[in-house]
Amino acid sequence: MASRRSARLAALISNNGSITDPAPPPPPPVASRKRKAATQASATVEESGRKVPSTPRRRRTAKQDAGEPPTPTPNPVSLIAEEAHSRKPRPAAITRLADPSRTNALLRSPKTSRIISSTPVDAVPSKLREMIKPTAGTTTTTTTANILEEACAHLIKVDPRMKPLIDKHHCRIFSPEGLAEQIDPFESLCSSIISQQVSGAAAKSIKARFIALFNSKDNSNTIFPRPDQVAATPLETLRTAGLSQRKAEYVKGLAEKFASGELTAQMLADAPYEEILEKLTAVRGLGKWSVEMFACFALKRMDVFSTGDLGVQRGMAAFVGRDVAKLKAKGGKWKYISEKEMEEISERFRPFRSVFMWYMWRVEETDISTLE
Repeated sequence: MASRRSARLAALISNNGSITDPAPPPPPPVASRKRKAATQASATVEESGRKVPSTPRRRRTAKQDAGEPPTPTPNPVSLIAEEAHSRKPRPAAITRLADPSRTNALLRSPKTSRIISSTPVDAVPSKLREMIKPTAGTTTTTTTANILEEACAHLIKVDPRMKPLIDKHHCRIFSPEGLAEQIDPFESLCSSIISQQVSGAAAKSIKARFIALFNSKDNSNTIFPRPDQVAATPLETLRTAGLSQRKAEYVKGLAEKFASGELTAQMLADAPYEEILEKLTAVRGLGKWSVEMFACFALKRMDVFSTGDLGVQRGMAAFVGRDVAKLKAKGGKWKYISEKEMEEISERFRPFRSVFMWYMWRVEETDISTLE
């Protein structure tokens, strides 16, 4: 016994001759108060012979479709027509010639700030003149003062169910006041790129920081930069405004096309819609939907229609009497209404399909029963 005790003492003696205490055993895990109380209550209930109730699991809510905008499309794309110096008094409406098949907006040259409008039809080259169709069924001169009235009358004539929508909602975009707004096409297209895949509030914040890069802090007037200024700015500097690497490349590439003259305000004012669609979709960062929204909201072209907009799909489905709530659970891109059916329905509303499309965004804000 003495030898065993001596061996244990020798094992406890350290190198410097002191005796070290053996490591204490690890303490038992301390249960939280909630878990301890629940365990005690469970044990008490089990001893009494009663069944222990279990806490129901939280039901998972289905995530909203990532491709579906949370609000009608006109709200997110309003940034396209919102200018940096929109705080200035808006110009008074001036009556001028208008045509649903052409650009009706007053465009401001990104280079010179000169105001540009569509060239009169008589001055348009013969090849382009053949592509410009006059307003169907009109006997009076179409101007910015009456074109919206003509459009609404045409929509109601084609389908009387449009009347409750038109009576409830005023389409300001194509009103005399809306057509008097001066639009910088370069700023509008930059805004379209900035607003992609971000919320409206985030897009406004990024745009404000982007503009601040080219304006001194002492300058109270926020002026959107010219294309040549943006084209000469390094990507690293553009990114400090909150742009991703890809968006910075897109904005810089767009600026280079305006700076070189490949894109101009005059071209956007005079060219047929097909040419505008072709040239702008060739620009990196501008897809078909972006160009369609730009043509409608910025250029104020009244015969644009987008089958790829989910808000339009949903509105048209409700307009023709579909149960949108049930269709929402259906998968696929065309879950509300097919592209072919959308085209067939909208074709009847030419040459005012932009106005028809705007009212389809408003369908869900109107009592559908009044359309019957």
